Amino acid sequence: MSKRIIMVLLGLTILFLPVSLFAITAEEIVREMDAQATFETSYSTGSIKTTDRFGTKESTFKAWSRGTNDSLIEFTSVAERGQKILRTKGSLYLFYPDAEELIRLQGAALRQSVLGSDLSYEDMTEEKTTLDDYTVTLDGSETINGRDCHILTLTAKTRQVAYPVQKIWVDKETFLTWKGEYSTSHGRLLKEMEVLDTLEVDGRTLPKETRIEDAMKSNSATWMTLDTLEVDITLDRNLFTLENLTW
Repeated sequence: MSKRIIMVLLGLTILFLPVSLFAITAEEIVREMDAQATFETSYSTGSIKTTDRFGTKESTFKAWSRGTNDSLIEFTSVAERGQKILRTKGSLYLFYPDAEELIRLQGAALRQSVLGSDLSYEDMTEEKTTLDDYTVTLDGSETINGRDCHILTLTAKTRQVAYPVQKIWVDKETFLTWKGEYSTSHGRLLKEMEVLDTLEVDGRTLPKETRIEDAMKSNSATWMTLDTLEVDITLDRNLFTLENLTW
């Protein structure tokens, strides 16, 4: 067999190899991770349960999202009913109905606790545009919850994010983030996250129950659980506006 024919056959073999056999870059992993967690629109209901030295507290919510940037959360539990969190056009706003007060959060304020939980406002409304804010490196792989995961380190490009450094474990097949460690630029641990249960929606694997621990608090943990999730539904065009937030 001539050398030319051998080279042609080799080229055809490479052409038809599965894409998964080729090396994937850190940036490609993050893009797919964001894409898997993003829907044209969504509506969900769920709960936040926090256990600390004061006891156990549970709050319920309903939430809407649109694309990578818009999200709205409204609390439905008795004590917090009507409180809202809106993220749109890169800004985050809080609304308290009793005081009819609207507050805009920026920078470090995004790390503030939501209702005394281990969740921050950034955690609950994070935009799915990770590569706009972080550079990323691929640091090997590890098995988490029986799943083969990429290990990624994300380093912030600016100070306008809640977590300067993120270390995350991303499923090689589903691109679900099973575990995360969030730190300062000097390596001080701020928060840990782990997915405990998942659900399947539109062919995607998504978190159903997530456990979060704030390293700045002692003897505290929060569980966020989704009860329902609908995707690609019709939403009011004015839902993610400041006018709607204060209505």
